[in-house]
Amino acid sequence: MESIRHEFLQLAKDLGAVDAVIFELDDIVFDPRTLVKCMYGCADWGKRHTCPSRPGSLKPWEYEQIFKRYSWGLIVHTHDLKLSQEISYKLESAAFVRGYYFAFSLSDCALCKECTAGFGKDCVHPKKARPAFHSVGIDVFKTVRKFGLPLETLKDETEQQNWYSAVFIE
Repeated sequence: MESIRHEFLQLAKDLGAVDAVIFELDDIVFDPRTLVKCMYGCADWGKRHTCPSRPGSLKPWEYEQIFKRYSWGLIVHTHDLKLSQEISYKLESAAFVRGYYFAFSLSDCALCKECTAGFGKDCVHPKKARPAFHSVGIDVFKTVRKFGLPLETLKDETEQQNWYSAVFIE
């Protein structure tokens, strides 16, 4: 098991991650207040395919019950949103072909330059788009800080952005 975990960590770094860490499920901090931050802090609320407000979407406390069925995974750290999503999706795919058929990645979606779902159209990549780490009820700040990874509220646009995605593996 340790060699597989090491392989996934190395793959994340080979794909361009600034850092990657293995987590156990107990390391993940769930908090349904993330929904409030999405609802009242995001200009895209209700407009995107992966948004927790879309019709039929689960609520954070429902997602929590699903994700608690996993036992481990990886957190991927980058400074680029699109790269974060690409790495986590490739890790999900690699885990799937290794027999971890329930592997699932979470990442802010950056597949398209402009999201068509925000204009009332269908998502162009519905099989590849994934919900954001925080939109499923995970407190990303508390979770990544457990590993000593950097994440602070940005004070202005000149500060370096840290992006995090995760891959849940079982």
